[in-house]
Amino acid sequence: MFPGFQRFEIETDTPSGGATIRGRAGGSGPPLLLLHGYPQTGAMWHLTALALAEHYSVVVPDLRGYGRSSKPGTAPDHAPYSKREMALDMVQVMAALGHERFHVGAHDRGARVAHRMALDHPGAVRSLALLDIAPTREMYRETTEGFARAYWHWFFLTLPAPHPETMIGADPEAFWRLKCGSGWANGSPGLDLFAPEALAEYLACWTPEAIHASCEDYRAAATIDIAHDDADGKRRVAAPTLVLWGANGAVGRWFDPLALWRRRAAQVTGRALPGGHYLAEELPEAVTEAMLEHFSTHEDS
Repeated sequence: MFPGFQRFEIETDTPSGGATIRGRAGGSGPPLLLLHGYPQTGAMWHLTALALAEHYSVVVPDLRGYGRSSKPGTAPDHAPYSKREMALDMVQVMAALGHERFHVGAHDRGARVAHRMALDHPGAVRSLALLDIAPTREMYRETTEGFARAYWHWFFLTLPAPHPETMIGADPEAFWRLKCGSGWANGSPGLDLFAPEALAEYLACWTPEAIHASCEDYRAAATIDIAHDDADGKRRVAAPTLVLWGANGAVGRWFDPLALWRRRAAQVTGRALPGGHYLAEELPEAVTEAMLEHFSTHEDS
């Protein structure tokens, strides 16, 4: 899916003990980090990475707990899966590849990692492009019944272990297909939007260890990540931030993404695209064009 890209494996060192991050890198030019969402892997960028690599040195990792990266053990406070730890992983990966300052394009959970990275490591992040999310703290604070029904997994996955793990583990593939193919919830056209080779990678990586780690990701989001967000006070992301969301999806239906991101970032622009949640696979050309325009505008940021 990534012709011309080279695979990498990098060990990180974080307060929780670090992780083994695996991914792909290719292209030339200013560095660009692409982060995936749940329950996917870096493979979600396969329709955009090659075009971006014509202009940028593109790095496509699997987040800790997902894909081919390691699944570290957790802790009672879920700190190993906090976005602070996951962001530090990515800063160290980029440094190991020779990139001290870089652009970030990120979707879903990866965009939450990018948000924390831009706050904790402002010198590393040149600009951000975030796909189909609003800030974690604001989404939990302003959740409505309609959003809770559409994004039921947000609350199901935070239940104490091993309840969601056990239920998902009874038929992991059926759960994955239900979660990602439910157009009524995410506004997507169903499973047909996923290329067969990408879908095969997602399902191959949907192991018991990944299921548990992804639950920990959500448990962290509902607890320690909110504590970190609250501790930020009035501190906001300084990096220029592009926000794109699906006009058919739940985020734009139940929230005002621009207004909420302007509470968390100083320079925010953005718009809805005519798709659902999985924008990079449903509308790859539109996403690529928007990212290229944004990143090139802020090359000197």
